[in-house]
Amino acid sequence: MTCQTDALATVYAKSLFELASDAGGNDKIVEIAGELEQICELARDKDDVRNFFSSPIIDGAKRGEALSAIFTNRVTDLTLRFLLVLNAKGRLSHIEPINVAFDLLVQEAFGRVEVDVFTPQDLDENAIRSIKEKVQAMLNKEPVLHTYVDKAMLGGLKLRIGDQLIDGSVQTKLRRLSESIKNSGGTAIRENYETYLEDN
Repeated sequence: MTCQTDALATVYAKSLFELASDAGGNDKIVEIAGELEQICELARDKDDVRNFFSSPIIDGAKRGEALSAIFTNRVTDLTLRFLLVLNAKGRLSHIEPINVAFDLLVQEAFGRVEVDVFTPQDLDENAIRSIKEKVQAMLNKEPVLHTYVDKAMLGGLKLRIGDQLIDGSVQTKLRRLSESIKNSGGTAIRENYETYLEDN
């Protein structure tokens, strides 16, 4: 979920989603999602593939022929036709945000939500399960967690759900405490010391 989507990507993703749904319902949607992710992963890992997708120097017709040669019998006909359409319209370099937008549609259709979890160290299975249960209770959707280690964090955790960031890091709590001291003075801190101790 590190890549962001945009309006153009959403248009293409919705079109592909509807075609996949018409072609085979949820099973086809999941299959297409997997193929898109594999193609994007290939482009992320290999510079020559990424350059092949995005270079304005490569002739569009020749790139289309190469796409057919590379992906025929390796992906579904629908995915290949989609790649060829993107190439014909000069949008093949946009495949990563399209993939993100398509995945968001899949998660929404299946009652899931992707959540990025940032912590200062790796989480064990119990911690991951606990976070998952709390997010599911909060959103009433099945969370798909992506965990990341941010060594700059002192403690706590941060959650990114779509465009929303829930910051429960120690740094943020200390900053809020500092702002409260500046704005409210020591009297307010003394009156509410139990709350501040609990929060920190």
